[in-house]
Amino acid sequence: MKNLFSNIKGDAFGGITAGIVALPLALAFGVSSGLGPTAGLYGAIFISFFAALFGGTNTQISGPTAPMTAVSMVVIAQILAVNEGDIEKALPAILMVFMLAGIIQILLGVLKLGKYIKYIPYPVVSGFMTAIGVIILVTQILPSIGYYPKEDAEYVKQFVPQAQEVILENILKDEAREKLLVLDDFKETIARGEKVTKEDIDKEARTLAGNNASGVIGTFKVIGRGLQNINWLELGLALATIIIIYGFKRITTAIPSTLVSLVVVSGIAYGLDWDYRPIQEIPSGIPMPKMEIFTGFSIASITPYIFTALTLALLGAIDSLLTSVVADNMTKTHHKPNKELVGQGIGNTIGALFGGIPGAGATIRTVVNIKSGGKTKLSGMIAGIMLLIILLALGPVASKIPAAVLAGILITVGIGVMDYKGLKAIPKLPKDMKLGPIKLSSEVVIMLIVLVLSSVWNLVYAVGIGLVIASLMFMKKIGDLTAQQSDVLTLTEESAWADEASFPKEFKEEVFIKHIKGPLFFGSTSEIQMMSKQIPETAHYVVMRMDRMQYIDQSGLYVLEDILVDLRQQDIHILLVDMQAQPKYMMETIDIIPDLIAEEELFPDFASCLAWIKENVDPNQY
Repeated sequence: MKNLFSNIKGDAFGGITAGIVALPLALAFGVSSGLGPTAGLYGAIFISFFAALFGGTNTQISGPTAPMTAVSMVVIAQILAVNEGDIEKALPAILMVFMLAGIIQILLGVLKLGKYIKYIPYPVVSGFMTAIGVIILVTQILPSIGYYPKEDAEYVKQFVPQAQEVILENILKDEAREKLLVLDDFKETIARGEKVTKEDIDKEARTLAGNNASGVIGTFKVIGRGLQNINWLELGLALATIIIIYGFKRITTAIPSTLVSLVVVSGIAYGLDWDYRPIQEIPSGIPMPKMEIFTGFSIASITPYIFTALTLALLGAIDSLLTSVVADNMTKTHHKPNKELVGQGIGNTIGALFGGIPGAGATIRTVVNIKSGGKTKLSGMIAGIMLLIILLALGPVASKIPAAVLAGILITVGIGVMDYKGLKAIPKLPKDMKLGPIKLSSEVVIMLIVLVLSSVWNLVYAVGIGLVIASLMFMKKIGDLTAQQSDVLTLTEESAWADEASFPKEFKEEVFIKHIKGPLFFGSTSEIQMMSKQIPETAHYVVMRMDRMQYIDQSGLYVLEDILVDLRQQDIHILLVDMQAQPKYMMETIDIIPDLIAEEELFPDFASCLAWIKENVDPNQY
């Protein structure tokens, strides 16, 4: 606690500044997620405070971020679709998925898995981040021009027949669940159908229209209608916001340009009493826990989204730990990755309990905190308290912010979050694979696959597919390199190692020496499988030099066993030299040692093996 209050003045200024910077982004991410600005603000308050309190990076400022919001959008849209667009019905399942993501993060930290996050390949991260930018950019086009498909009567009208079909299907499902459905008597169905009003049908049609126009593909489906129905005032507000954000940075970076644009454009629009569309109302008062998470909980409602919760957890972990590295570089300190994951998990769990969207360590807000004097965890906690004070004091005022202003802010976020470093490297990366006659870079292929699939299909599945492809390509490369280095040559054909230079000439046809270089795993077994076929007929002894084979997996183990059995059947003796601990242990587990290789056929070095050969091998025997 002493260290916590060692820099009160700097932490207070850093935390207050970071909190102010976080305000417009929290509101914008909340609106973008589909749960509204309040969810973004609640997420920023609780994640910032508790992630700082329990985390392992002293200067980290946490809250909703672009990647976390993009995945949250997917979760919210999917669960809303299942619940006929009714946010009240869908909210318990949505928040439970967010809470589950937080709990998974805590487990990642407790199990000390933070160090493994770094093994996610850069092309996957690059493609994902650029896709996040594309999604945010494209999905904010319609709000920035003031077009909302659910409010376009002519567009919604197209979905009335489908809405009636959905309502009838729901009636039948309800009857089946209540065991009232009788196929030869639809009186109950007709009675319930007669209670359906025009308002019910219109509401369902609007939900279907909104779902059809959501996401990148949905935006492109209705972009034509949007351009025909531009609200010029909304477009002007969005453009003014974007211009101020980029323009004010040229004047000074001491004051956040995002905040300046929010205050200036919103102030002008409200002061001149323009007829603009405001954001959803932000409730005043202390945030209260959403107990319906537990009272309305059911395993069936969240089971389809467990993988999504895992993705949210991993994404938040990556996002946070990358920001922690940035903070380390700026402060010359070292963060504790596992403790940071626990802190982020606690923050996301408590944030979800109060109805907030999930978040992670935010790089820009962390940098602002450090530059403003923040040095301890107190700065992140103060940032959360600052946002709570803003909520309590200015909630009604914030409710007057134009929706187009937040759309403009999000457009700049989408542009900024793209991985331009990865995009610029595309023409420079080595073309190491062929697709027919075309040479391509495997790194670029992975990045583009993740980028395209994330943008037009599903963020969660795209990352999974990208990881699988990247892993397969990596294993193939390592397998090829290992095979190239693991020479299958007789001693007379290959370059002898230094300690083999004095090997007696009379034994060179009788003894075959095999150099195994690198790990023997399922991606590198094909070349060694050919060894038994390439041993000269004159050779009756095989010396396997294993000092450079540090690792063998189960696939490699069984391939090696097959080779040894084959050699034994040919009455060929196998001598193993300088075997490493892990391969030896693996060979002992399935009794290769001592059933196929006796203990006296294991040698600590080549000199002792050579001495055994001189003593036991008769070059004139065969």
